[in-house]
Amino acid sequence: MNYRKVIDLQRQFFNTNATKNISFRVKELKHLKHVLKKNEALLYESIYKDFKKSEFETYTTELSIIYNEIDLALVKVKKWSKKKKASTGLANLPGKSYIIPEPYGTVLVIGAWNYPYQLSLCPAIAAIAAGCTVVLKPSEVPSHTAATMAKLINQNFGPGFFKVIEGGVQETTEILTVKFDKIFFTGSVAVGKIIYEAAAKHLTPVTLELGGKSPAIITNDVNIDMTAKRLVWGKFLNAGQTCIAPDYVLVASDIKDELLSAVKKYIEKAAYHVDNQNYTQIINDKNFDRIENLIEKDKVYIGGDCKKEERVITPTVLVNVEFSDKVMQEEIFGPILPVLTFDTIEEAIKKVNSLSKPLSFYIFTKSKSIKNKVLNEISFGGGAVNDTLMHFTEHTLPFGGVGNSGIGNYHGKFGFDTFSHYKGILQKPFWIEPNLKYPPYSATKLKWLKRILG
Repeated sequence: MNYRKVIDLQRQFFNTNATKNISFRVKELKHLKHVLKKNEALLYESIYKDFKKSEFETYTTELSIIYNEIDLALVKVKKWSKKKKASTGLANLPGKSYIIPEPYGTVLVIGAWNYPYQLSLCPAIAAIAAGCTVVLKPSEVPSHTAATMAKLINQNFGPGFFKVIEGGVQETTEILTVKFDKIFFTGSVAVGKIIYEAAAKHLTPVTLELGGKSPAIITNDVNIDMTAKRLVWGKFLNAGQTCIAPDYVLVASDIKDELLSAVKKYIEKAAYHVDNQNYTQIINDKNFDRIENLIEKDKVYIGGDCKKEERVITPTVLVNVEFSDKVMQEEIFGPILPVLTFDTIEEAIKKVNSLSKPLSFYIFTKSKSIKNKVLNEISFGGGAVNDTLMHFTEHTLPFGGVGNSGIGNYHGKFGFDTFSHYKGILQKPFWIEPNLKYPPYSATKLKWLKRILG
């Protein structure tokens, strides 16, 4: 495929200014929702072929989030796109100042494989709401969902506005040689660095949604049963293939055994299995082998069963884990939960801060002072107090990483902002112009300028 021709076509369409019309954006977003709703059965079938992911989990973790993003944009896009007043300093009176949001232009969205619909289409929705044209490159790893998105988008939208390009590393590498006005990538740190380097050659701004080892700190004053329930759900959803899943637990030493017992209870109660429609396969053999290699059999508290022919690894909890262990050297991205302990909150904070800044962070505590201390002293993308994952569902909160876990954010208005440039404008009338700034200069003029400008 001639990728440059596709991008040139999109740039030509963007330059017609059609996408800057709010009614056009609304019409296209409504059409996108209609296409997805009409083809839900195909979306469910495709993702089941890739993951054995159930209709229930596909709707709750993928489609419902996509629909909510569309619905919010439909209601708010007119307000988001309005010129906004800004204050004007004394030096520029009687002028007025304002800010105009404008779309970046032609953008590239590169999606991730673990939530293939949501992590591809939500950024695209934000870009459309902002008035951009979109080239979407979904991950090739879940091949059926990638093909389905290509079919639905390419058959229902003009290629000059919204186009899906399929392919793997070679195709992505070729696409990145073309200049875009913005690139949005979700995926690994390693690939994020490649994207960033390619974008730098064109001075293209990027948003990178990456990952990292997201910790959960649990103090000894918590409701252990509720903590375990929320922890187990957040960790083993999608078989742990979630970028914001709690990657490891740091629990107060004196409640470790009680927490482990409660975690085991909720794992057994859930009866995780693909046939029970509450569990998924590991995406491919490569990832299966990588995850299996992280399990030290003598440290397994529960789980540890690996069925390669089915690409299933049972929910696994590891104990007696040290920060030097193999499982602590990389993001797990699978159904393994290492449990470590701490004696003081200062010790826990020091351990977390010894690793790269995580995408998410979870603190379970009843103590306001401990909560404030960890939120103040640990840098992370976003997170929750006494829960896991659910901060992702709030469109009023920015979602994104910091440091190694990412650059920039999105969701709701933050997504609109990510794909928009804000032009600052000063407007002045013709009828008056003080002579203070014009030559000839004098001591008197300087005196007045110091008064005005401070």
